[in-house]
Amino acid sequence: MTEPQVRAVGATREGEESLDGTLEFDGRRYPDGRASDPCKLGWMRGAPPAADKCITFESESFRNFPQLRWSFLHKRELVPTVSVWRGRSGPCKLDYNDKAADIDALSFYDMDSRSRCFDEALLDTYTDGIVVLHRGRIVYERYFGALEPHIPHACFSVTKSYASTLTAAFVQEGVLDDAKTIPHYLPELRGTAWEDATLRQVMDMQTSLAYSEDVYDGPSVKAYVIACGRRPKPAGYVGPTTLCDYLRAVRKEGAHGEGFVYKSPNADVMAWVTARATGRSLAHLLHERLWAPLGCEEDGYIEIDPVGMPSAAGGLSVSLRDLARFGELMRQEGEWNGKQVIPASAVHDIKKGVDPAKCSNMPKPGYSYRSMWWATHNELGAFEARGAYGQSLYVAPKADMVVARFASHPAWRRGSDPISIPQMLALGRMLRE
Repeated sequence: MTEPQVRAVGATREGEESLDGTLEFDGRRYPDGRASDPCKLGWMRGAPPAADKCITFESESFRNFPQLRWSFLHKRELVPTVSVWRGRSGPCKLDYNDKAADIDALSFYDMDSRSRCFDEALLDTYTDGIVVLHRGRIVYERYFGALEPHIPHACFSVTKSYASTLTAAFVQEGVLDDAKTIPHYLPELRGTAWEDATLRQVMDMQTSLAYSEDVYDGPSVKAYVIACGRRPKPAGYVGPTTLCDYLRAVRKEGAHGEGFVYKSPNADVMAWVTARATGRSLAHLLHERLWAPLGCEEDGYIEIDPVGMPSAAGGLSVSLRDLARFGELMRQEGEWNGKQVIPASAVHDIKKGVDPAKCSNMPKPGYSYRSMWWATHNELGAFEARGAYGQSLYVAPKADMVVARFASHPAWRRGSDPISIPQMLALGRMLRE
């Protein structure tokens, strides 16, 4: 898929402000980060809300921009979910070492060679919230629009990295064997695209599926999200109605193991394997292995299909500080408060990635993909969990830095990257000094 060309209306470079408060992405105008603030627009206020301020699942208005700037914080009110419990213990406190003034004033050049300030760049990338940890302490924290510290925000494909970290841990602990083919764990997937795919190929997106994620509203993605329960069924729909039914219908398109191709259903297969092998649901495993040990502040929740199967590819919602806690766990190679929560060997394998030369299909040169995490191979040794519309958990061990960021960018795939990638690099350089 050709990436959207991002520029401001009436300007020649990406991100420049237009006179009418709009930006243009791939030929379409959108209100900018200030004009699209969901609090200013008044979505879902009133008893009942006015018709022109109402956001519903059935109308699919929850998917539209700027309505999605509200719906990303309210998924539980739109689709069925299951809780990820934080446990009975109180939250593990995150200490503060405020560096907000210095960070706000930080300047950097975006990919169009335009000079930017850190704080203004957050608005230009439709940021909903950001927390920066340095050596485990909060040095910067900002919320925009309707997001607040206690409110979970949709993670989208950051969910994959949560689920895959659990799977990688079980591989290192010997519960799972990533050399086994998928039907070893899931006989239901014999005769499907995954019949001869190994768990490792699934974890690294090295499978060849008759499925395309290049077009957001294309037939593959549409049937997939309907089966997951994440979009309403159109009139006369006769396709799969559960996630498992959908996975059983996917067929192979070529040989596995010949290169990286990003295809979300792999995450659901991986999570299904993990649930089958452990006898625990994804929500329970997230509670048991992450939420409770990390002393998370808030319950999370994950979207489920009509029969209760969670969407491991993109259904998780968490609070921003709890996302930052997960990043700090990964920066410390699985250790939290003196306890090894995730095997260090699993985290080390994730963060080193693979040889970028073997990842010719990477959307960004120099990156690689391992266990559903993106390795940048940059000077900070950063690795990243990424999600649609600008969600990011950026872990930079060589800068002792973790950045948790939620956003609601109108360009669903990598729209903020021309600004946010150099922004993170500049921030890491500043903090490591």
